Amino acid sequence: MAARFGGWVTPVEPYAQNESRVADAEVTAPPGPVSFVEARAAALPAVTLAFERSGAGEPLLLVHGLGLSRRTWDAVVPHLIGGREVIAIDLPGFGLSPDWPAGLTPDLPTTARVLGAAFTALGIERPHVAGHSLGGLVALGLGQAGLARSVTALAPAGFWNETERRYAFAVLAMARRISRTVPDGAAERLSATAAGRAILAGMLYADPTQCPPGAVATCLRSLRESAGFDATLRAGRAHGLFSGLIPGIPITIVWGTADRVLLPRQARRVTAMLPRAQLIWLPGCGHVPMNDAPELVADVIIRETGPDIAVPRADADAAASYAKHGASAEHVAGDSDPAPTCEPNVRGKTHHAKDRAEVRSP
Repeated sequence: MAARFGGWVTPVEPYAQNESRVADAEVTAPPGPVSFVEARAAALPAVTLAFERSGAGEPLLLVHGLGLSRRTWDAVVPHLIGGREVIAIDLPGFGLSPDWPAGLTPDLPTTARVLGAAFTALGIERPHVAGHSLGGLVALGLGQAGLARSVTALAPAGFWNETERRYAFAVLAMARRISRTVPDGAAERLSATAAGRAILAGMLYADPTQCPPGAVATCLRSLRESAGFDATLRAGRAHGLFSGLIPGIPITIVWGTADRVLLPRQARRVTAMLPRAQLIWLPGCGHVPMNDAPELVADVIIRETGPDIAVPRADADAAASYAKHGASAEHVAGDSDPAPTCEPNVRGKTHHAKDRAEVRSP
């Protein structure tokens, strides 16, 4: 199947700085025309991937988490397409992408090779990559393989200890069981109420009662229909899913302080392994911050994928950008906790926004 290009551009008015997160979450992109690309990596069977392509500027690949799809970025994309060419992709076995061909294991090296072949078919070279959870791990793998010009990883998977892994897998498996138990009609009716959203997605979002009903229903549908869920979960049991360094490109690790699936303390293991990475906390955000605070997530991605980024970046400029939305940024070396200070961000210190009533550091 030849690569077919499609996309949409939705004009969105900028948010007022102090609007509530409920208002932020209600601005979502409508489903765009989906295209497909056939990735042919050397010595591997062809893998077909679904994607949506929109906007203009520096190329930016968005990669979703386990059991989700490109639709998990719907609320963020409208804030990116004014300055980035956005490619939101479905990994094999998720969304509209067919499952992995027989004989292929959904491990990190194989996924990186397949996506590298997809870049070639799409005519893009070393895009910026932003990934969430499983997608964050994939983003780091693409960076290590020399296939990304920068990496922004939101709560990347794989940096757990065994107890944390079992806990996270149990949460995800329960979410999968709920999605397969509750029929579509019932899920939509439950999603229409704040209490129903809390029941259906209470572990995924910081405050599911404030998420758009459609986002929760879409999440459940993706979980239910993910053909690659079980095989990917099995592959995630391997030890050392990611190791080593990523030389020569900017790396940003982003974590919600209210993440109840991949606990925020896991961020320290990432930054201990990648000491040149910048760590950004999203105060009050859960495991899927794209719906908790879409504008904030977009602001982080725009800042961290700009054409003038360097290694290391200027701390003060990044801090000023995030401060207006309540995020905090720091460069991390080692495994110490972020200092809860409101001083300007300099190396080794954390900047917290002054306009929030409370900022919690993991």
